[in-house]
Amino acid sequence: MVNSLFNRTELLLGKDVMESIRSKSVIIFGVGGVGSWCAECLIREGIEHITLVDSDVVCITNCNRQLMATTKTIGEPKVEALRQRLLEINPEADILALQKSYNEETKNDFDIETYDYVIDAIDSLRDKISLIIKTLSDSPTLFSSMGAALRINPIKVQVSEFWEVKGDPLAAAMRSAMRKHKLFPARKFLCVHSEETPLPNRGTALLDGSATFNKTQTNGSLAHVTGIFGMTLAGLVIQDICQQVESL
Repeated sequence: MVNSLFNRTELLLGKDVMESIRSKSVIIFGVGGVGSWCAECLIREGIEHITLVDSDVVCITNCNRQLMATTKTIGEPKVEALRQRLLEINPEADILALQKSYNEETKNDFDIETYDYVIDAIDSLRDKISLIIKTLSDSPTLFSSMGAALRINPIKVQVSEFWEVKGDPLAAAMRSAMRKHKLFPARKFLCVHSEETPLPNRGTALLDGSATFNKTQTNGSLAHVTGIFGMTLAGLVIQDICQQVESL
């Protein structure tokens, strides 16, 4: 059944690329509005080894944009709800769900160097910088998501090298913090970002129901934008694998 599942992928990409895709391992930090869509796209395109990292649980306000968030999964750990969803697509996939946060205190709990790809879909600026610095000092390939909230225009989503990202307040704040603290990534890396000027919040946010909710600011976001961010990150992984096989 699994071989038939990826028939259309192999038809497009060929047997050698398909075998390479199956052999790769990916760890996704943050499985919210961006990371959850990235995970599903990777599973549907043949990645069989995925680790999901997120400390949060599903709440009602997640249902507008997070793939595994439904009225039936409220209260469940996000990583577990998403893992079950992905196993329904490919029951033979090796999916590890870690309900924990990545930060300076926990960074050594993750064997990042053992993965082929690291997906950064973390919200926290400090933790995001820490993950980027650690990953790029090791061997994995990193792809990072910049800010997807406060945007509504799907055709403004772009891919750029981190230092070339324009119009994104998160990227600008990260670069400023890196310069201030002299924390510079060892290698260049690609980011998914939007060139759309962030919109203001026009409504009033309800208090998030998550027990681990600790954001200092809540911004509105939409599934058609966060989903494109996540799928673009997945596309970067698949494209990189294709290029590696073609270069052999």
